[in-house]
Amino acid sequence: MRAVDARGRALLALFLVGSVGALAELLLLEHVEEAFQWAPVTLLTVGSVAAGSLLLAPRLPPARRLWTPLMALYVAAGPVGVYLHVRSNLAFELELDAPLTGFPLWRETLMGATPTLAPGTMTLLGLLGWLALRPAAGEASGTVSDAE
Repeated sequence: MRAVDARGRALLALFLVGSVGALAELLLLEHVEEAFQWAPVTLLTVGSVAAGSLLLAPRLPPARRLWTPLMALYVAAGPVGVYLHVRSNLAFELELDAPLTGFPLWRETLMGATPTLAPGTMTLLGLLGWLALRPAAGEASGTVSDAE
């Protein structure tokens, strides 16, 4: 199993800072009222622990084996979260002003109470995390497999 290089450690550190920051924000916003709101909180917690483990013990097999599937979940959580935020805002706007339609409805929906594009942060963090354990461009050793 290949050790995490300096570039990878820097990307892991950025991932960790971003995940802990996003987790803190969700907890401060009490983003735990409904079951589906726990998904990003759980992912961010697991991702933060895994990133910390990889920074402290880069050859730790469980963290390395789970890293790629975990980052795939991060990437998928972004569009799912955007959809859920749009759905919530749309329902609220229709309840507030039922005759509203077309562009005015979508403008109000996108500017609604829940930040529509905020879940995209999960996708960004997932891509950053995925890059952290991949070799730099031009590196001769090839990709790191989960089995290494």
